[in-house]
Amino acid sequence: MSPQSARSTLGSISEMMNPRELVRIMREFRARTLSLVADLDDRQMIGPRLAIVNPPLWEIGHVAWTQEFWTLRHLHKHKPLREDGDRLYNSTDVAHDTRWELLLPSRADTVHFMDEVIDRCIERLDHARELSPDEFYFYSLATFHEGMHAEALAYTRQTLAYPAPNLHEQITPTPIGGGACPGDVEIGGGRFTIGATPDFPFAFDNEKWAHEVEVKPFRIARAPVTNGDYLAFVEDGGYRKSHYWSVDGRRWLETGGAPELEKSFARFFNRAMNETSAVEDFKTTPDRPVYWRRDGGGCWQQRVYDRYVPLNENLPVVHVSWFEAEAYCNWAGRRLPSEAEWEVAASAEPNHNGGGLTPRRRHFPWGGGAPGPERANLDWRGGGLVEVGAHAAGDSAFGCRQMIGNVWEWTDSDFLPYPGFTADPYKEYSRPWFGTHKVLRGGCWSTSSLLIRNTWRNFYTPDRRDVWAGFRTCAL
Repeated sequence: MSPQSARSTLGSISEMMNPRELVRIMREFRARTLSLVADLDDRQMIGPRLAIVNPPLWEIGHVAWTQEFWTLRHLHKHKPLREDGDRLYNSTDVAHDTRWELLLPSRADTVHFMDEVIDRCIERLDHARELSPDEFYFYSLATFHEGMHAEALAYTRQTLAYPAPNLHEQITPTPIGGGACPGDVEIGGGRFTIGATPDFPFAFDNEKWAHEVEVKPFRIARAPVTNGDYLAFVEDGGYRKSHYWSVDGRRWLETGGAPELEKSFARFFNRAMNETSAVEDFKTTPDRPVYWRRDGGGCWQQRVYDRYVPLNENLPVVHVSWFEAEAYCNWAGRRLPSEAEWEVAASAEPNHNGGGLTPRRRHFPWGGGAPGPERANLDWRGGGLVEVGAHAAGDSAFGCRQMIGNVWEWTDSDFLPYPGFTADPYKEYSRPWFGTHKVLRGGCWSTSSLLIRNTWRNFYTPDRRDVWAGFRTCAL
């Protein structure tokens, strides 16, 4: 793919090479970050100690510190703006369970630090006609990092039962209805290339580099598992029937919380963690998805931020762990796709006789056009999930729906390096988490459309059920 064709295919991410467009995007991301905490009081800005979230006051300071570290200090060789910045905000050195004990700056001082950092970053771009490769890389890295933390702040608000955020950009109409999208599609086997290629303007190290894989023919669901699908598992007593659960899954059922995440932190920081959950939802033995309950009349409800609403059976099931996805598959006589199968279903095209795959790869499931609102539920549109039958214009070549946006999808694969892996400058982004996390694909409703693509790999420990994660299944 030529640089020019790459730009036309990749849409708005290549526009970030224009300094003025990059500044606009940086301002937009920062406004969203601040909107996500604007209504929280001082108590809520710290919140309870919990392994799966950060104190929001720490998190927004960390976002600014990371931007300063990579753009002003690493790239432009500036001195730190705060003498205590590294001690407070460097996530590599500040153990997770100590972040509630730090003497953090006030909200006003934190916002002042954020403003000063972004203003100085933008000053470096004011008179630039184009970006150097290093400028594009490190400014993009810091901006995408902020987008990831915005998504984390959204699921933090959900975890802690805070009110839904009031985001001004939620003005794009989202599909009403859509219904279910049942059935499987058949995908021929063969060799196919997965992973990022060097002509892409920006890729994270764990996407590098493109390499061939061999996949056998398989059948994969057209859409993610719905609340209605998962409800049948719950009402059949799936959580009480141990034969559906792996050894690790049964251990997770018995202990609750996030023990795999805590072990991962303990290994990374080389110390024991003290993160006993203070949130009631995460202290009880699971017998249903974490935010589900029955009302007084026996009808199922789902908590969305601080309110319970009737369970919509056509929405994708969300806030389920990998262990829960695995158990559901065992109950249903299905399995999770590997990440290679997932990427083939999203990126490949059938050959002329339908029995194999062409070498052509799609950047998005629908092809090369930008992920607008008709194709995918991204960019905080409407403030939440849509039914799995919506966004037919975003179908893959095989007819898989919503492979981009709406809900992250667990895969069966461990998070491991691709062949020839080399860590990028942000060495702690991927390498420390290989082997302890599972791969998720596709993004969710609060993922930035600048960030997501078919090759993008997310990763969480298999006990996480706080994130906007669901799954789709394959036939055995």
